[in-house]
Amino acid sequence: MVTSSVPRLVIAAPSSGSGKTTVATGLMAAFAARGLAVSPHKVGPDYIDPGYHALATGRTGRNLDAYLCGPELVAPLFLHGARGCDLAVVEGVMGLYDGAAGEGELASTAHVAKLLRAPVVLVVDASSQSRSVAALVHGFASWDPQVRVGGVILNKVGSDRHEELLREALDSAGVPVLGALRRAQQVDTPSRHLGLVPVAERQSAAVEAVRAMAAQVEQGCDLEALWGLARSAGALTCAPWEPPVTTTGQREVVAVAGGPAFSFSYAEHTELLAAAGAEVVAFDPLHDEQLPQGTAGLVIGGGFPEVYAAELSANEPLRRAVAELALGGAPVAAECAGLLYLCRELDGRPMCGVLDATARMSERLTLGYRDAVAVGDSVLAAAGTRMRGHEFHRTVVEPGAGAAPAWGVRAPVRRVEGFVQQGVHASYLHTHWASEPGVARRFVERCRTS
Repeated sequence: MVTSSVPRLVIAAPSSGSGKTTVATGLMAAFAARGLAVSPHKVGPDYIDPGYHALATGRTGRNLDAYLCGPELVAPLFLHGARGCDLAVVEGVMGLYDGAAGEGELASTAHVAKLLRAPVVLVVDASSQSRSVAALVHGFASWDPQVRVGGVILNKVGSDRHEELLREALDSAGVPVLGALRRAQQVDTPSRHLGLVPVAERQSAAVEAVRAMAAQVEQGCDLEALWGLARSAGALTCAPWEPPVTTTGQREVVAVAGGPAFSFSYAEHTELLAAAGAEVVAFDPLHDEQLPQGTAGLVIGGGFPEVYAAELSANEPLRRAVAELALGGAPVAAECAGLLYLCRELDGRPMCGVLDATARMSERLTLGYRDAVAVGDSVLAAAGTRMRGHEFHRTVVEPGAGAAPAWGVRAPVRRVEGFVQQGVHASYLHTHWASEPGVARRFVERCRTS
C-alpha cells in the first residue's frame, strides 16, 4: 500500500447557496496563480462545478461520490486525480451533513471529508446574522467529532462593522475565521433550470467569472492560514485508483460526444475506455456533420440538448450518421441527454430517430440517486449486473422504457426504464463506470466484434 499526504481542504457549508462554488473555485485559482499544482474535486454527482474547477486549475475536475462508486473508492479516486499535485481542494455538496436520502451520512460532504482525513472549511452566509453565527458554527463543528472543522470563511459580509461583530462572536466558538468576503463583490455565475450554466456554454465569460472569484478570495481570505490547514490533513494509506488495462492489438475508435450540448462526463469514463483498448475521439454534435473516421462505437453522455434542440435538429447529416451507426448494430451508450438525442423528436424537433420515443421539457424536476439492475444483456452489462446511478432532469421521454428496458430501478418506486435494442443502451441514469470497470471493457469488446 502507498502512504500519501497530499495537502487538502474540503470546502463545505451549512446549506446550499452559501457560496461554496465561489470560495472553492476562487481558492483553486488563487493557489494556482501562486505556482502550485492544484487538484480540483467535487463531492457528489454534479458535472457543472468541475468545469469551473478545471478553468481555475488547468487540470481535469473530478468527482468523489461515495454513493455511485462506494466509500472504498473515494480515497483511491482522489489520489488518482491528485497525483503529482501540491494541493487538493474539494468542493462539497449541499449542507455539510446532507447525504443520500434515507442513507444517513452516505455520500455527504462530511462522509467524504472523513474518508479523505481532510480538514473542513465552513463557508457561512453571514448576510442576516451577527452573534448567532457562533451558535451555528459551534453546532456544525461539534455535531460529529470525526469531522474536523478547521476554519470558517464568512460570505456576504455587509461592512467592516458587520465583520467585526462576526469575528467577536466566533472568538468564543473556537473555530478560526480564515476569510471574510463582502456582499457587494459576489461573482455573477448565471443559472437556469438545472443549476449553473456550464463552462462549455460561457467560454470567455466563464474565464472572467473564475478570474473574479480568484480576486475575491485573494483579497478576503488568509491563504497562508488555509495552506497551513491543508498541510495538516492526515495521511492516506491506500493505492491510487488505476483503470485496468486490457492488452489488445488494434484500437477501436470510440466517438464521445462533447461540446456545449453534451458537456456532462466523468473523466474516468474515457480513461477506462482507453485502458480497455479504445481510441477515444471527441466530436461536437452541434457542429460536426460526420462521426469521426472509423467510428466503431458511440458514447453520448449528459448535457443540455433541450437548450440546443434547434441546432441539433438542423445538423441533419450527423443525425443521419448516428442513426445509420446505431441501426447497423454498433455499440451506442447514451445517458440522459444522449437518450433524448436518440429519440424521434425533442420538443417537436426531429432528432436521430433511433428510438421509437419522443422527449419534451417538463415542469417537474426528477432528481435523486437510484439503485439499478440490468434487466437483460446489453453492450454495457450482463443481465443482473447491479449499479448505482443518479437522475437529474426536467424532461420526459414517452414511453419511458422500450420492449427491452435498460434498468430495473428500485427507488423512489419500482419501475423499469430506458431502452436496449441491438447495440444501443439508452437511459436517464448517469452512472460512474469506475464502480464497475467491466462496463468499459465489455463496451470496447463489442466494438471489436460488432
